Amino acid sequence: MTGLLFLMVLSLVMIGCTNQAKSSKPAEKKDQPLTQVSLILDYLPNTNHTGIYVAEEKGYYQEQGIKLTIVEPGDDTTSIGLLGANKGEFGLSYQEDLTYAAASKQRIPVTAVATVLEHNTSGFVSMKSSHITRPKDFEGKVYAGWQSPSEEAVLKAVMTNDQADYQQLKLVGSSGNAMAGLGKEVDIKWFFEGWDYTQAVMDGYQLDFLPLRKLDKRLDYYTPIILATDKVIKEDPDLVRRFLKATKQGYQYAIDHPEEGANILHKKVPEYDLAFLKKSQAFVSKHYTDDPSKWGEMKQEVWDNYTDFMLENQLITKKIPAKTLYTNEFLSEGK
Repeated sequence: MTGLLFLMVLSLVMIGCTNQAKSSKPAEKKDQPLTQVSLILDYLPNTNHTGIYVAEEKGYYQEQGIKLTIVEPGDDTTSIGLLGANKGEFGLSYQEDLTYAAASKQRIPVTAVATVLEHNTSGFVSMKSSHITRPKDFEGKVYAGWQSPSEEAVLKAVMTNDQADYQQLKLVGSSGNAMAGLGKEVDIKWFFEGWDYTQAVMDGYQLDFLPLRKLDKRLDYYTPIILATDKVIKEDPDLVRRFLKATKQGYQYAIDHPEEGANILHKKVPEYDLAFLKKSQAFVSKHYTDDPSKWGEMKQEVWDNYTDFMLENQLITKKIPAKTLYTNEFLSEGK
C-alpha cells in the first residue's frame, strides 16, 4: 500500500512538473504580438530590394517575430535623415552617404549592418557608335549626371588614372530619363548594370559599359547598404539579429530562385514590366554576393578604400575609422 501510494504521488508530481514546464515555455511566435519595425528604402522598389520583399512574402520576418513596414523616402528626404529623425529602425542607403553623414559636424547615429550587393555594379555607359571604350575617350565629350561633388571626383579620378584631361569633359545635368539624348547631345551617363543598363539593352540599344570597380579599385564600394539606428543596436540587439536573419533568408532565396523573386517583386510594383524584372533579377541574383552563406558581410578594406578616396578628393575633411561605420556582428548565427 505504501509503495502504491508512493507511485501515485510520484506520478502526480511528474504530471505537475510537466504541466509547469509547458506553462513556462514561451508562447509560440504566432501567438506573440509581433514587433513593429519600419524599413526605409533608399529609392523606389527595385531588384536590389527583392530579398526584402521575398522575406516578407515568405513569412520570414513573421517567423522572427517582426511585423515589417516598408517605407519609400520622399523626393526631398533620405533614409539616413529619416532614421536620424526616429522615423524607422532600419533603412537602405549607400556607403558614400553614410560616410558623408559620419563626417558631418552633427553625426547621424546610424551604422551599416549589411550590404545588399558585395560589389559596385554601376558604371559609365555610352552608345557603341561613340567608340568610348576607356576614360581617355571622355575627352571632348558631354557627360550628363546629378552634378554632385562626389560624381565629379569619380570622373576626374578615372580620367586622371587613364592620363586623360578632365577639363576636356563637359558636365551637364541629367533630365532623369535614362536614355534621353544619349548618343546625341549627350555622350556618357552613369548606369547601374542590373537596372538602367539592362532596360536599355532590352530596348535594343547597342551600348558600351565601363564598370567603376574595374577603373579604380577604390570605387568598388558598397551600394546599397542596410543601416540600423544606433538606438536599436544598443537597446535591442536581438531585434537587429532577427531582422537580418529574415532578410538574409530572403536574399538567399532570391539568389536560388531569381524568377520567383521577380514575380514576388512584381506583385509589389505591378507597374514595372515583368519581363524586365525577370531579366534584371537574373543579373542581380548573381551579384548579391560571391558566397550566399556570407550574404551581407562587409570588409574593412572596402570602407577604408572609399574613405581614402573621399578624403583625397576633399569630399570629406577627416578620416573616418571603418569600425565606426559598419559591423558584421549581427549577421553571425547563434550570438
